[in-house]
Amino acid sequence: MTTGERIDPYLDFRFHVELDSLLVAGFSDVQGLEMEVETEEYKEGGRNHYTHSLPTRITFPNLTFQKGLTNSHELWTWVAESLHGPAQRRTGRIILLDQSGVEVRGWEFQNGYPVRWEGPDLSAEGSDVAIETLEIAHEGLRAFGVG
Repeated sequence: MTTGERIDPYLDFRFHVELDSLLVAGFSDVQGLEMEVETEEYKEGGRNHYTHSLPTRITFPNLTFQKGLTNSHELWTWVAESLHGPAQRRTGRIILLDQSGVEVRGWEFQNGYPVRWEGPDLSAEGSDVAIETLEIAHEGLRAFGVG
């Protein structure tokens, strides 16, 4: 009996984020990589043992990014510009890396724009990393294989 090569699943802490093909920050957390098909129930006359479930539209929740606060102002500038005029929409990519740092899979969002920014909780008694949060609305996700 021969055994095949062991294939381990990818780890969730090896990733990076690009906005408009520019690596913008080392995010510590990304949430909202999901989609859901909304359905509508239809009760067909004469079929009393089940109800049809028909797809209607696909919804995507906002993406939430968290990162340690640094002296880079790119994300803050994007948020601030969105407050004073039409939001500049950007395409972004979340790219998963394997154990050796090679890009293996990813998700691309289309026409994203900032809808919420949250600064760090500050405490003179703590020693935690100052974390900022950015929430982005978008028009959909596309999965891709990099390697």
